[in-house]
Amino acid sequence: MSLKIGFIGCGKMAQAIIEGILKSGYLTSEQIKATSKTIETEKKVRERFNIPFGNTNQEVAEWADVLFLAVKPDIHNEVITEIRDYIRENTVIITIAAGITLHTLEDLFGKKIKAARSMPNTPSLVGEGMTAICVNDFVNVEEQAEIIDIFKTFGKVELVQESLMDSIPAISGSSPAYVYMFIEALADGGVKQGISREKAYKLAAQAVLGAAKMVLETGKHPGELKDEVCTPGGATIEAVSTLEEKGLRAAVLAAMESCTVKTKSLSKD
Repeated sequence: MSLKIGFIGCGKMAQAIIEGILKSGYLTSEQIKATSKTIETEKKVRERFNIPFGNTNQEVAEWADVLFLAVKPDIHNEVITEIRDYIRENTVIITIAAGITLHTLEDLFGKKIKAARSMPNTPSLVGEGMTAICVNDFVNVEEQAEIIDIFKTFGKVELVQESLMDSIPAISGSSPAYVYMFIEALADGGVKQGISREKAYKLAAQAVLGAAKMVLETGKHPGELKDEVCTPGGATIEAVSTLEEKGLRAAVLAAMESCTVKTKSLSKD
């Protein structure tokens, strides 16, 4: 495959994508080129992946067939101003930032471009990412399939309507943070009962991993799986009753709503 992928910005998420691409054998290191804001990051990424770096954003933009804008939302305007005259007609532009719409990308470039909007998450760093993507009308079927294949190198991918993209951070983009809090709380409960901190984190994290895998692999409704753990008059249903009493579901729903409201405000900004 002769595909060339460029990255403007090379932070943790960009590194996760690069690692997935290289580990899977989808591309070689020579087919990836990046830029970085800091010399420290560039040195670290060069040593880790042995990929070339461009001297300028314009160089990478002109070189790439697929170009990731792996920068924060508020940097997009500045970066696109730098590169818009260097993008080739068939280059596909992919943003990984919350709140950057396809319309925003088209408007900032000021011309017809092939654009994709994506929302990966941090478990991509361990090859278990969940990414939602949407593309504009200028991306053809083959290019869309190519984009999906790239994201599949480090996790799972779902194609969604752009009207739903502002809802994605709450359910898969930001939700690992909620899960980490839950794991931490489970571990705290274990420590309270005398289990060592190290063992408590391992027990809690593996239980969460296993439960998630049960949902994905059995195809059963989460409520059904929950019922299978709850024996009549047992300890689990007692715990579930307490969680309901303390408002676990309501708290999660409220957190997701606030996350979505914030994401939508970023889109407006």
